[in-house]
Amino acid sequence: MSEADGPQDEDQTDHQSTLDSDHAYGLAELSDAVRYRRYLFELIDPHCGSSVLEVGAGMGDFADLFGSDKTLIVSDSDPRCLAQLEKTFRGRGNVSVRHLDLLSDNQIEARVDTGLAINVFEHIEDDVRALQAVGRQIRPGGSIIILVPAYPSLYGAFDRAVGHVRRYTPASLRTSVTEAGLTVEILRPINFIGGIAWWFAVRLGKRTRPHPWLIRIYDRLLVPIVRILERRWTPPFGQSILCVARTPDP
Repeated sequence: MSEADGPQDEDQTDHQSTLDSDHAYGLAELSDAVRYRRYLFELIDPHCGSSVLEVGAGMGDFADLFGSDKTLIVSDSDPRCLAQLEKTFRGRGNVSVRHLDLLSDNQIEARVDTGLAINVFEHIEDDVRALQAVGRQIRPGGSIIILVPAYPSLYGAFDRAVGHVRRYTPASLRTSVTEAGLTVEILRPINFIGGIAWWFAVRLGKRTRPHPWLIRIYDRLLVPIVRILERRWTPPFGQSILCVARTPDP
C-alpha cells in the first residue's frame, strides 16, 4: 500500500461508518409503523420469487413478515444491524444473515430470484453502481423491488439527519434504474396521505425526526384509508416511490 492509498482507505472507512450510523439512526422511525409495514408487504410480496435477498435489511422488521415458504438472505453493512438480524432470525432455517456492502466487491454465495431494497439507495451517492451490484446477485429475468423516499420538495431536516443524499422523482428513479441495465416494470408513487403529512410534520415543521406518537396515530388511523384508496387509484404524488425492475433475461 502506498502512502497515497492510506488516507483514501481511511476516508472511505470513515464515510462508511457515517453511513452506517445514519442508517441505524433512521430505522427506529419505522419500528412503530406496523400497519404501514404490512401495507408495503402487500404491495411487494406478489413480485417476490422463492428466494429473496434484502439489502440494507436494518433490524429485520420487514423481512420478518415473510413466511417459511421463501428462502431469505438478509444483509446489511452496519455491525449493529447485523447483530440484531442474527438475534431476530436465530433458529429460522430458511433465513441467513450476510454482511453486504453494495459499494465493495463482496458478494453472497448464490444468485437469488428477487432483490429487495427498502429505503437504501437514497443513502448512496452512486446509486447506479449500487443498483448494478444488486443486479449481479439476481438470476437473469429476476426482479429487483425498490422503495425510496419521494420528491425533493419533501427533503428536510430528517433527511439530512439520516444521511439521505436525495429524494427521488419517478423520472429520476427510472433514469437510475435504466442506467443500471435494468428494465422498469412498475413505477408508482405510494402513500399520498403520508406525503402530505410528512410535509407538515417534518418539512414545514423542520423537525429532525417525526414524533413517535404522530407515527402511531398515522399508522392506526390513516394507513387503513391509504390501503383502500391506493388499491383502486394510483396517486400522482406520495411519500415514497415503489419500483419493480427486471434483470436482463438472455
